[in-house]
Amino acid sequence: MPLPPAPTKRAALLSPEAFRQSAASANAQESDDAVDAIADTETVVASAAAAPRSRKKTAALVSAPSAPTTAAAPSSKRVAGKSAKSAPVPATAPAPVAAAVAAPVAPARAEAPAVAPRAAPQPAAVSKAVPVSKGKTRAARNTGPKKMFVLDTNVLLHDPTSLFRFEEHDIFLPMIVLEELDGHKKGMTEVARNGRQVSRSLDALAAVDGEDIANGLPLNATGQTAANGKLYFQTSTLSYTLPSSLPQGKADNQILGVVESLRAQFAPRQVVLVSKDINMRVKARALGLDAEDYQNDKALEDGDLLYSGMFALPADFWTKVGKNVESWQSGAQTHYRVTSPAVAQMMINQFVFFEAPGEPSLYARVTEIRDKTAVLETLKDYGSSKNAVWGVNTRNREQNFAMNLLMDPDIDFVTLTGTAGTGKTLMALAAGLTQVLDERRYTEIIMTRATVSVGEDIGFLPGTEEEKMGPWMGALDDNLEFLAKGDGGNPGEWGRAATNELIRSRIKIKSMNFMRGRTFLNKYVIIDEAQNLTPKQMKTLITRAGPGTKIICMGNLAQIDTPYLTEGSSGLTFAVDRFKGWPHSGHITLARGERSRLADFASEVL
Repeated sequence: MPLPPAPTKRAALLSPEAFRQSAASANAQESDDAVDAIADTETVVASAAAAPRSRKKTAALVSAPSAPTTAAAPSSKRVAGKSAKSAPVPATAPAPVAAAVAAPVAPARAEAPAVAPRAAPQPAAVSKAVPVSKGKTRAARNTGPKKMFVLDTNVLLHDPTSLFRFEEHDIFLPMIVLEELDGHKKGMTEVARNGRQVSRSLDALAAVDGEDIANGLPLNATGQTAANGKLYFQTSTLSYTLPSSLPQGKADNQILGVVESLRAQFAPRQVVLVSKDINMRVKARALGLDAEDYQNDKALEDGDLLYSGMFALPADFWTKVGKNVESWQSGAQTHYRVTSPAVAQMMINQFVFFEAPGEPSLYARVTEIRDKTAVLETLKDYGSSKNAVWGVNTRNREQNFAMNLLMDPDIDFVTLTGTAGTGKTLMALAAGLTQVLDERRYTEIIMTRATVSVGEDIGFLPGTEEEKMGPWMGALDDNLEFLAKGDGGNPGEWGRAATNELIRSRIKIKSMNFMRGRTFLNKYVIIDEAQNLTPKQMKTLITRAGPGTKIICMGNLAQIDTPYLTEGSSGLTFAVDRFKGWPHSGHITLARGERSRLADFASEVL
């Protein structure tokens, strides 16, 4: 609480009546104790009244004890002012008495805490005087009633930390869910690992001392501060009635019965079933029960909201900012410092473009943002034949943006999304070969992808790791054939063979299954078909990067083959959303197909 202003006159002690008025809301016992403590303080002060002090020193010492004396009173300014008016202050206070306040400094400090806690319990007054901290304001963000969520087994197996993702709401686990968890915890699969992690979390919550499992276990007991609700287990038999058409022995129907029983038991409190099973949610809604999907694993609710990496400047951009534009030359690039309200929508390494009929176009990249001021850097035109990368020229605006990211040594992480035939793999390989063989910036190219079949699996593959990955790298072979044909004109059969051998020696094909624990030093890593990766797999691959390594993630979010993955929960979407705005990463969504007119038309109509 703030300290009172310094006194302008000689100090005088408040009368006991003032303290009795301020503590009127407390009980009688507390009021008597406070009066006794004040009386003791007056006695000590009176006994030390003979100690002389100078007038200047008295004023300095009186201001110090005034703080704890006032702290014993309520913190409300209105109450304090009223108390001060009720106590008459003598016009001429003797100097020795005022100076004697400095003598019992130690006893006064020892007795002050005994008085302060008794006058403290006044919530209305304290709330006005003491500012509320940010933590308290955040805890009070919820204004509605608490809900109770009944979690299905598939939610726990999908996200083992889902127990702590429901903020202030309570969680209920039916007994059949624990039985199903026990059946899935064996094995080396991802589902089995998640089941074991959930079991360990439940054991840690149940082992907290002093908590009754029947009354609910606090979810924040193990350090998960984001979860403020309680965890309830099914500790007794619940009675419910389901339609006779539903088999009673099936686990899903038992969970639905538990939800029905809890809804009747905790009415009018809302009880919601959370499940990843679509059919189970449909059955729950058919029975009149509330059911929701688990949404916490999704980076975006809608795939259309994904960060594109580009920003179109408004038509009147130069008209508004043209007078205050600063420009300078740095090497081959021109920099512009602009101040505009449109800067609030920009991000670092985002590409901006201005295209208007009859006016010069601008293609630049945002390199710096300060308040409403941004620095734009012009791009290198890789569409020109003199700036070809391993014989490859960009054919549209988005490809030129992507090539600028791929060839920039300051960009460590690049994500490319787009439909089939937009040139993702070709540009990544061309940029990699140029920087590995010509510029010697990286030692080799490492290429990997998720081995998810489009159709039915054809069985085990023979050979070594690279030989097993060979059928999955058909895109690599197709693009290398194109790049080798365009390099060096027409060197003949022997020349093409030598070029292919050189290229193959610098490209390593690796499986994702053996990436754990590796560290890539000065490598150019290409992760193809990244839309089939989960966020956990994406994190595992990106964290392999060592000093001097560049990682390129490519994929088409419209071609997800991994079961249970959507555009919102894909690892590629997760990476794009988390890395946007980082100074050493960039993203571009390629919009136009350049493979063939047939492929371009098929992407639109099919």
